[in-house]
Amino acid sequence: MYKHLQGLFGKQISKSRKILQGLAMTSLLMVGMSGTVGAAEHYASKTLDVTPAKTEVRQISGVVYEQVPSRGYDNVAMKMDLLKPQKKEKMPAIVFVTGGGFINANRDNGVQLRNYLAEKGYVVASITYRVAPTAKFPQPLEDVKASIRYLRAHADQWNIDKDRIGIVGGSAGGYLSAFAGTTSGTTQFDKGENLQESSRVSCAVDLYGISDPTKIGMDFSPEVQKLHQSAGATEALWVNGSPVFGGKDGGILADPKAAAAANPITYIGKNSAPMLLMHGTADKVVSPGQTDLLYQALREKGVPAERYEVPGAAHGGVYWVQDKVLQVIGDFFDKYLK
Repeated sequence: MYKHLQGLFGKQISKSRKILQGLAMTSLLMVGMSGTVGAAEHYASKTLDVTPAKTEVRQISGVVYEQVPSRGYDNVAMKMDLLKPQKKEKMPAIVFVTGGGFINANRDNGVQLRNYLAEKGYVVASITYRVAPTAKFPQPLEDVKASIRYLRAHADQWNIDKDRIGIVGGSAGGYLSAFAGTTSGTTQFDKGENLQESSRVSCAVDLYGISDPTKIGMDFSPEVQKLHQSAGATEALWVNGSPVFGGKDGGILADPKAAAAANPITYIGKNSAPMLLMHGTADKVVSPGQTDLLYQALREKGVPAERYEVPGAAHGGVYWVQDKVLQVIGDFFDKYLK
């Protein structure tokens, strides 16, 4: 019995050896044919030839450009976000002033315009500023001027050519940009920090901004015009302040001198900067005639100015991020800053 089992196991072991030897030979043949045991097919990558044409742009957020008092606070930081192209040479700079109906100033706005200008080689600074009802004119304009002086004072830090600074804004920001343009080269609204530097701008772009605060609804229905004359209209708070805290009671017409002082047309002179104005024909917030009032006044005083109407464009929105509009703005800045 024992010998029988030994013979049976011996035959089984011999058969197993032959199977293993066969597998080994098969493996050797596979190695010879493919170079590796069971290797997968090698897939070729595609080649993408790139010729650098765009400039790398970096964002620096929350830069404090001044510290100012505001109701309830002795010291409030006004901030800007910078888009800085990565270039060795000094670059022109543009201040972007957001809109907000005189009651807010979100510097996150205008992303596509700011990026477009930065990729063209401009250092772009988007700013916050004081707003109604805790502030009134001219405090917001003083903030805008302070941001310009800050850029000059820190020109080496941000790689800016301090002799080439422009400004652009929409709505209330367009109004403040126009104001910076008409008062360029003056010191009337220079207050606060970095007063050793000038707040002059080489050019200004006003997108659907107001000019005369007493006529914001000039192209609209009598009902809308009446609303703009009310004490609750934001332009009244902007100019007169809150009557509860020492401001003038009534609408925008309550203090004609203050309203005239808050009109950029009042300040047009020999030092006023060249200006581009643009307005949508479908604007239902600020009358298109507002930028035309300023345009006519600039031309009459001999200040270089261009004005475009954009058919169908509303107050902000999709029309204002289209390539045709961005190109007109970019070309204008190139003309005066490059």
